[in-house]
Amino acid sequence: MSEEVSKRAEEEADTPDLEGQSDDSSDEGDASGDTEMDFLRSLFSRTLGLSPGDKVLDELTLDGVARYILSGKCKSIICMVGAGISTSAGIPDFRSPGTGLYANLQKYNLPYPEAIFQIDYFKKHPEPFFALARELYPGQFKPTVCHYFMRMLKDKGLLARCYSQNIDTLERVAGLEGEDLIEAHGTFHTSHCVSFLCRKEYSMDWMKTKIFSEDIPKCDSCGSLVKPDIVFFGENLPARFFASMKMDFPRCDLLIIMGTSLQVQPFASLVNRVSNSCPRLLINMEKTGQTEFGMGLLGFGGGMDFDSDKAYRDVAHLSTCDDGCMALAELLGWKAELEEMVKREHALIDNEDAKKKDKDASQSSKSTGAEAGKSDKTE
Repeated sequence: MSEEVSKRAEEEADTPDLEGQSDDSSDEGDASGDTEMDFLRSLFSRTLGLSPGDKVLDELTLDGVARYILSGKCKSIICMVGAGISTSAGIPDFRSPGTGLYANLQKYNLPYPEAIFQIDYFKKHPEPFFALARELYPGQFKPTVCHYFMRMLKDKGLLARCYSQNIDTLERVAGLEGEDLIEAHGTFHTSHCVSFLCRKEYSMDWMKTKIFSEDIPKCDSCGSLVKPDIVFFGENLPARFFASMKMDFPRCDLLIIMGTSLQVQPFASLVNRVSNSCPRLLINMEKTGQTEFGMGLLGFGGGMDFDSDKAYRDVAHLSTCDDGCMALAELLGWKAELEEMVKREHALIDNEDAKKKDKDASQSSKSTGAEAGKSDKTE
């Protein structure tokens, strides 16, 4: 009997006194829920590498970014750029309502706007792409303030690399060289035969002659189409893109994203490849690349986080790319230098264009004179 009493006493001692619980039991439940959510956050963060890093910027503003650059701690800057950095040069972006490229392709009678950059459609109907290429061909436009700001970063030894979605080659015209650039969506700089059995390479001058003579470029060797080395939908990105991103982004001290909607993968995912402590500055007309809903619920990012109470490294400066770069240059004490660079480089381009026009006019005059001479002899 005494054993039963003793056993019952032990059971009662181990059983929670539900009636005696205070009204703060709901608070304990909330605390338990918070603990479970913290555990989930920690688990996913460790698994996916999304745990918050150290706060590097003293404030999440353009001023804060400028102070960080001037501190000497920021030695490796990567720029990610899209079509928005070239709109002030007169080149339309892709997705702006009304003015974007995709909104103004009706004259090409495409089944849908993106078809003009679809490789399968191109192989069957190359005419629309080459007609568009005549309108947008590199060499007809000058680099913008934004392009020259990146050139200035290079000159000051701060630019690790520029990752560009653009095919207009204006980064090269502004003074960035092949080693400074990852042209993620390719370039007009070279062209190749589309036949896998051939793949003969052609120069930019060769392609330009074909495009402006309104000939559809065909391979001299096999007769297949020749396409500029820009990446169409349905094609792989350059191998150098993948090799370089693995090396560049973990070493990045500041990521500057300009003029891109961050909608095209895998380029858009590059924002997540920097370390969790690396500040990220967006200069754009609107916020983009923000954390996906599911990630936001769990309280950690992956995408950009400008506004939540957990934001600690992302800065959005809403303006044109040129205005944003000039504002940052002013905070850095570089404004006069940048303005002088733009003025000087544009003058050089104008002089080269004038020389080329004079040369073309001279050759045309000589050709006309030669034809007239032949005519006189004939008579």
